[in-house]
Amino acid sequence: MSQESSQKFLGRTRAPRVQIEYDVEVSGAQKKVNLPFVMGVMAELSGQSTLPQPPVAERQFLEIDSENFDERLKAMKPRVAAMIPNTLTGEGRIGIDLTFESMDDFSPAALARRVEPLRRLLEARGHLANLLTYMDGKVDAEALVAQVLADPALMRTLSANPSAGASGETDTPGACAGTDAQPGA
Repeated sequence: MSQESSQKFLGRTRAPRVQIEYDVEVSGAQKKVNLPFVMGVMAELSGQSTLPQPPVAERQFLEIDSENFDERLKAMKPRVAAMIPNTLTGEGRIGIDLTFESMDDFSPAALARRVEPLRRLLEARGHLANLLTYMDGKVDAEALVAQVLADPALMRTLSANPSAGASGETDTPGACAGTDAQPGA
């Protein structure tokens, strides 16, 4: 969150919209007194927190603003635990248990990192982005990946033994396990 909110800026540049005044007689003279506008909100914001909550009558009002919002969120530890439909496979449900400690925890990437099937997809997406960056302009590597993707038997062989290609046993890019060796190679 930004260090200075727009509300603080507006507070310095123009008068507040809510002004409560009343007339008071002081020593026979009428005087206008401004009352500050203070609003209190009572809400159960901790969700399904594992922390014990005091009874409502014993709870204290907390001042929450843009500077201490993450601190208050971390102290409350709001939590949600639910079973959600598995839209990845269309079968069954996925159990989620999320605790939030900052506003960043609500971002889609942060949520995906904390739900196992989504975390694996996010990691795969990152690996694909890295591969795309690495392969940019490398025609031989692009041809090798196209060959692997076109041959399901080769893909199964490589995925069953992923360290064979990384160990440096072969010198030529086309001499992978499960491929027909070229004559003279």
